[in-house]
Amino acid sequence: MFSAFLNCLKIQELRNKIVFTFSLLFIARIGASIPLPGIDPKPLHDFFMTQRGSGGSLVGMYNMFTGGAFLKGAVFGLGVMPYISASIILQLLAAVVPSVARIQREQNGRQRIAQYTRYLTLVICLIQGMLLVLALSNYPEKIFPGFDRSVYGDIVVMSRGWFWFNSTIILTAGTMILTWLGDRITQLGVGNGVSLLITVGILSSLPGAVMQVIEMFTRPVGAEMAVIGMPHLLLMLALLVVVIYSMVAVTQATRKIPVQYARRIVGRKMMGGQNSFLPLKVNYAGVMPVIFASTLIMFPQQIFTYMAGAWNVPFCARIANALMHGSTMFYVIYGILILCFSYFWVSIMFKPMQIAEDLKKSGGYIPGVRPGNDTANFLDFSMTRLTLAGAIFLTVVALLPDLISIYFGIPYTISMFFGGTGTLITVGVILDTMRQMEVQLLERNYDGFLQKGKVRSRGAKGRFDFAEFVESCKKIKVVILVLTGLLIVGFVAWLLK
Repeated sequence: MFSAFLNCLKIQELRNKIVFTFSLLFIARIGASIPLPGIDPKPLHDFFMTQRGSGGSLVGMYNMFTGGAFLKGAVFGLGVMPYISASIILQLLAAVVPSVARIQREQNGRQRIAQYTRYLTLVICLIQGMLLVLALSNYPEKIFPGFDRSVYGDIVVMSRGWFWFNSTIILTAGTMILTWLGDRITQLGVGNGVSLLITVGILSSLPGAVMQVIEMFTRPVGAEMAVIGMPHLLLMLALLVVVIYSMVAVTQATRKIPVQYARRIVGRKMMGGQNSFLPLKVNYAGVMPVIFASTLIMFPQQIFTYMAGAWNVPFCARIANALMHGSTMFYVIYGILILCFSYFWVSIMFKPMQIAEDLKKSGGYIPGVRPGNDTANFLDFSMTRLTLAGAIFLTVVALLPDLISIYFGIPYTISMFFGGTGTLITVGVILDTMRQMEVQLLERNYDGFLQKGKVRSRGAKGRFDFAEFVESCKKIKVVILVLTGLLIVGFVAWLLK
């Protein structure tokens, strides 16, 4: 694994992509720490510190997706969730509206759909930003249950009219900038840009969770949030390893459908006759059902919460409370949405009829299954069963942090790393990014992360070579200096805080 990372930095093209990706992610983290003009983030910070166990609420979940920018009142406070919401809406329209589906199948259909997604993102940002600003100005206690302005102070410290106009534009611009950064990372960097932005935001809360765990195990017996003894720590670490291993295993698991190719004569050569297999992934949709379900259940929840906070509408508050994270209705809807989106994603991405036709044209067939419609039906039946298993696994893992938090009294800021939306997204995105890097390594005959290259990298002798390690560090000294500088800056900022 370590040699694979070194090989990534030896390849100049891949090294430039990694540096470019980290640079844009660093810019995104800076924007998540700059407060909006006219907002005093101290009341929100003080209130959130008294509500450390409420990370599973709407505010805590949305704050997790924005990397802490929401509770800081930052310019990137809306995050990339409006873009995800717009993507989901257009995906649903493509499945039910023939005109949108026809546009998607055109030659430049993807570019047009991407453009429409940006336009819709702009509209959603304006609506959400306006409602959020109004709620912060008028009734912040509707967004943050338990918040008392007489205790914590006012969040907005400038003229309400100018703050409403100014902040709505800044929040909208912040989301569009994040979307642009994500597109740049996807095109010129490594991995999917929007997914990496969400992942880095989720991982930004990891140091705080580690510090909270240390506090729990160092507090005296009987103190609040104290856990007794080392066995609890060992059990938590074992559970963390098992959950992450299960996620990786299910994400990588495939069912190999045997395929046999008939012998045929092409010119003077005998072609075919070999055996192969068709890999069907158990979790074909990956982490997308969890992202879609989280976004879709948060979107109406946000709208009704903001409306209740902007105009003090009791009806909207009741609907928002019914969909609140922790309610029975939330868990039922969340589980159903994950199951439905798993099948929805497979239905639009997996084409059994097309695969059956391609096999028939190339002279391949599945033993015991007739080519054509029978093959398509067999593939559809197999994928349906695999999708059910994958969807159930996603649902269980997504709800696991809530079970740990409710039944064992672990704060949600800690239990969220034992599964749930954040961990599923993080594991899925990291695996996808490593897979893309591995493709470039294998193309250049270097060892990959998960597979081995055809030829080992030059100078590799099957053992650790210190001279080669020093030479590799010299080649990537700029990267090491940059990362060391960022580490020092982060440590100094943590000390000052």
